[in-house]
Amino acid sequence: MSVERIRALNDQLRKTLTGGKAFMTPGIAALGPEAVQRLVTAIATFDDFCMANDPHGEHDFGMFEFESSSIIFKIEYFDTNFEFGSPDPADPAVTRRVITLMLAEEY
Repeated sequence: MSVERIRALNDQLRKTLTGGKAFMTPGIAALGPEAVQRLVTAIATFDDFCMANDPHGEHDFGMFEFESSSIIFKIEYFDTNFEFGSPDPADPAVTRRVITLMLAEEY
């Protein structure tokens, strides 16, 4: 598997919300549409990847503070039927990406 390819596909989803599905938890939705839009922008510009939160270099996880709440985003890799893990996260033909935005307390 190509870490560089996985990272590029994850960055595409994180920055543009294309190339996968995006979900938010009830806690995020409760913040209201304006806050959600600001969070989407914050995730798109997030660049605080380090060994602690990105040990494999895939840009599939991030945590940051937003208006006194700890926010997490997580990207997961599924097969084309969303039933199991992807056999090759570097191959978009066999992978469906999902990014979830949540309050840290919901993790």
